[in-house]
Amino acid sequence: MLLNFDLNLLVILHTLLEERSVTRTGARLGRTQSAISNALKRLRDGLGDPLLVRTPDGLSPTPRAVELAPLVARIVEDAGACIAPPGAFDPATAEARFTLGAPDRFSLPVFLPLLEHLGKVAPGIVLNLRTTDRDYAVRLIEGDEIDLAIGWFDHTAPHLEQVMAFEDRFVCLCREDHPLLDNGRHPTLTDILGFSHVVVSSTGDRRAAFDAVLAQDGHRRSIAATMMSFTIVPELLMQSDLIGVFTHRTSEYFAARYPLVTVPVPLEVAPIANHLIWHRRFAKDPAHRWLREQIMAACNA
Repeated sequence: MLLNFDLNLLVILHTLLEERSVTRTGARLGRTQSAISNALKRLRDGLGDPLLVRTPDGLSPTPRAVELAPLVARIVEDAGACIAPPGAFDPATAEARFTLGAPDRFSLPVFLPLLEHLGKVAPGIVLNLRTTDRDYAVRLIEGDEIDLAIGWFDHTAPHLEQVMAFEDRFVCLCREDHPLLDNGRHPTLTDILGFSHVVVSSTGDRRAAFDAVLAQDGHRRSIAATMMSFTIVPELLMQSDLIGVFTHRTSEYFAARYPLVTVPVPLEVAPIANHLIWHRRFAKDPAHRWLREQIMAACNA
């Protein structure tokens, strides 16, 4: 039945119910009086009710028209919202929830300042963080379980958009009086591989990206402990001869707050390219686009 009904007639009915006059309705909608009268006849035929009847004070709605009035008003309002261009996004008043996937190494140097910033400028924006590796993050985006992901991605599908966030490099992190530093702040790779390592992996694997780099040159390291977050890494390094090879953003964050130091890793390694990725269908969403800009700003602060 809906397919045979001209929905434009509902706009006319809505206006007639407000104006209670064919003449005023025509003037408001830019139609002739005869066009409005013809539309009213079609409405009466289609809905099986007189809808509006003439009285000395103008058109008066029937009980059926009174019943329809709020429904028709809502339909017209919702239809207008559907075709209206998107309004400007105001972070100060917006309310939205997003989920972001990333390795734990982003938590302190990037997400901590990001969350502090969002709390000040966009209190209604809720950001949930999920620890992910590369493949897992892509699967979650494609499954609509997360909205964005950041990290090191080798290849992404055409329906995923990406932007370079920042480049990272490997450095060694250890306590200030570690024996690794006995011969200065530039130990050899042999010196670094001579100690047991702590590995942080989003999946809990005993291998991380640095192990793949070592394997390319025929090297291996001794791994004493593997964990999925950096929560206890500073305490562990301060209380032992263990060392860790992590990205410099994370390592420098800890070195600035604990009695730890960073030293270069003497191995030719291309920088780690960290990208922010999201599904293409969100490319023009104002809230999504605003959040991407805030993440990029936090990455480059």
